Amino acid sequence: MSTVISQKRKAPPSAAAAASPSRTGRRQHRIAATVLLTPFTALLVAVFLVPVGYAIYLSFFGEDHEGLGFGGGRTVFTGLRSYLAVLQDPSFLTGFGTIALYCLIFVPLVVLGALAIALLLDSGLVRLRRTAQMLLYLPHAVPGIIAAVIWLYLYTPGLSPIIKLFGQADITIDFLGLHTVLPSIVNIALWSGLGYNMIIFYAALQALPREVIEAATIDGAGGIRTALQVKVPIIRGSLVMVCMFSLIGALQLFTEPMLMNQATPMVNSRFTPNMYIFDAAFRRNNYGLASAASVILLVVTCALSYAVTRWSGRRERSAR
Repeated sequence: MSTVISQKRKAPPSAAAAASPSRTGRRQHRIAATVLLTPFTALLVAVFLVPVGYAIYLSFFGEDHEGLGFGGGRTVFTGLRSYLAVLQDPSFLTGFGTIALYCLIFVPLVVLGALAIALLLDSGLVRLRRTAQMLLYLPHAVPGIIAAVIWLYLYTPGLSPIIKLFGQADITIDFLGLHTVLPSIVNIALWSGLGYNMIIFYAALQALPREVIEAATIDGAGGIRTALQVKVPIIRGSLVMVCMFSLIGALQLFTEPMLMNQATPMVNSRFTPNMYIFDAAFRRNNYGLASAASVILLVVTCALSYAVTRWSGRRERSAR
C-alpha cells in the first residue's frame, strides 16, 4: 500500500518532465527562426523601409528661394504641396497613361508567351530541350542597358540592317515613330523577359506528379487539353507570381525609354513615371517633387499587387 501511494506522489514530476522538452523545442524553434529571419529583416529595413521612410520625409519639404529666386535657398516644410503638384502635372498623368498601355500590351504577352514555350518544352515535342532552354534564357543574362543599345541600333534608320532589308522590298517601317515606339519598347522587354519567366513555368511543370498526367492521357485527353485543363490549373500559383512580378517590373520601366530619349523625339524626358522622377531629381533638382512622385508610384504598385493577390485568392477559393 505504501508503495502505491509513493508511486502516485511521483506522477506529477514525471508530467512536468514531459512538458519541459516541448517547451525546450518551441524555444529552439523560435531561436532558429530568429537567426534565419535576421539577415532578411536587416536587408528589408536597410534597402526598403529606410529609403521609403526617407522619401516620405523628403516629400514634405521643398526649397524656398528668397527675393526673385537669386538668393540662397532654404529647406522649408511644404506639407502636401509636392503631392498636389505631381497629381496636377499633366506630364506625370500622361506618363501613367503610357505605362498603363505598356502594361496592357507587355504583361499578357510575356506571361502567355512564356507559358506557351514552357508547355511546349514540357510536352517532349522539342528536341534538345536543354539547349533550347539555354538559348531562350540567354537574352535575360544580357544586362538591360546592353540589350536596349543593341535594339536601338536595330531600330535606327541608316544603321539598322533590318530597315535596309525591308527597304529593298519597298517596305518602310519607322520603329521609333509615334505609333510604333511603344511596341518597340515592348519588343525589347519581351526579348529579355520571356526566357526568365519560361524557366519559372518549366520548373513548376517539372514538379507536377507524373501520375496525374498519365491519368489524363488514359482518360483520352490530348496534348492541348492536358496542357490547358490539367497542367495550367495546377501551376496557378506560379502563374499568379509571374503576373505580379511582370506587372511590378512594367511599372518600373526606365532603361529602354531613357536610351530612346536620345534617338527619337517621341520619347520625352517624362515618358514614364520613373523618367519623371529622374527628371525632377537630377535635372530640376526638386527632390521634394521627385520623392512625392516616388511615393505615389509605390502606392500604385502596392495597390495593384494587392489586387492581383486578392483576385487570385478568390479564384482559387471558387475553384475549390
